[in-house]
Amino acid sequence: MIARRALLAVILAVSVALFAGAAHAGDAPVPALVEVPAGTFIAGSDQAEREYGYRLDKAAYGHSRTRERGWYDRERPRGTQTLERFLVTRTLITNAQYAAFVDATGHRAPDVDQETWKGYRLIHPYERTRRHAWAEGKPPPGRADHPVVMVSHDDAIAYAGWLRSRTGRPWRLPTELEWEKAARGPDGRIFPWGDSFDSALLNSHDSGPFDTLPVGSFPAGASPYGLLDAAGQVFEWTASPGNPGRFLVKGGSWDDSGCGICRPAARHGRPADIKHILVGFRLVVPAPDGG
Repeated sequence: MIARRALLAVILAVSVALFAGAAHAGDAPVPALVEVPAGTFIAGSDQAEREYGYRLDKAAYGHSRTRERGWYDRERPRGTQTLERFLVTRTLITNAQYAAFVDATGHRAPDVDQETWKGYRLIHPYERTRRHAWAEGKPPPGRADHPVVMVSHDDAIAYAGWLRSRTGRPWRLPTELEWEKAARGPDGRIFPWGDSFDSALLNSHDSGPFDTLPVGSFPAGASPYGLLDAAGQVFEWTASPGNPGRFLVKGGSWDDSGCGICRPAARHGRPADIKHILVGFRLVVPAPDGG
């Protein structure tokens, strides 16, 4: 009987660590997790949803370039998919969480040099990257709870591998379908919170500061499973490949208006080696048996 009570106490302690907040495994801060149950869900978009995305963009930008370039025409056709149960980090990985990895391993800190940035051919000036750049292996002051950015796809995988070595659990990047289910729930809603855009529920350029914010700043914009910042804030790496040398990113960012690209069905690829101020990541891990 005593042994059984002890076992139940251990199980309870682990459950609290997983779902109530961040735990620690050695020197690794373990991100808080939410559960996505097994079963079917609606992924992708139909023509009506894509048209809605284009209309949002036109209203925000005053032009139809996303429509003219067919940004949303290559989205997965709306339909039913099935996934096993999994856990996903409630928020994006933060600078503080990533700093523990950098400190423990000596992995390169998030940054990019001016020549490399120029080669990306992005609209953001190099000077804008400096507020996100780390110095002497440390995050920028006041941004410990902001999402880590300027991390390549390999950097994200390396962080997951380090967390795996510390916890014994197989952390990894989500697939596009895993990310999408976690972000919009089972019913195929257009945004994490429902079918209508609301700029008060996410960090986008519509109402935001044109910068990252502390993760979880918009609790009312949570998905049905409690996922935070699934729209806006920063795009998120997935494990799903796009064109050669690229991986799909999801979610939209702080510099997007509209925000058609912030719909969970929206998708586009980024080069695997890019270190972008608009791209971060979160992780998934299989759910424990019997949980």
